[in-house]
Amino acid sequence: MSGLIWWIIVGVVAGWLTGKIMKGSGFGFVMDLVVGIAGAVLGGFLMNLLGFAGSGGLIYTILVAVLGAVVLTWIVRKVKG
Repeated sequence: MSGLIWWIIVGVVAGWLTGKIMKGSGFGFVMDLVVGIAGAVLGGFLMNLLGFAGSGGLIYTILVAVLGAVVLTWIVRKVKG
């Protein structure tokens, strides 16, 4: 249960930071949360592909999640046109 809460907190922070980093309107609170969590998964996957750890301490995990969320937001915006 605490693991789920941890990922939700990281997802909220990553979604909020991604909204601040990327220009334009956000997706709304719930979708920012979903993008943040999905970004955390994508960021961990990308970091593992590059040979780095997918997660670590709080700051590292948030940075990886933000990286993934930024990539995911960029992809979604390109697809939506």
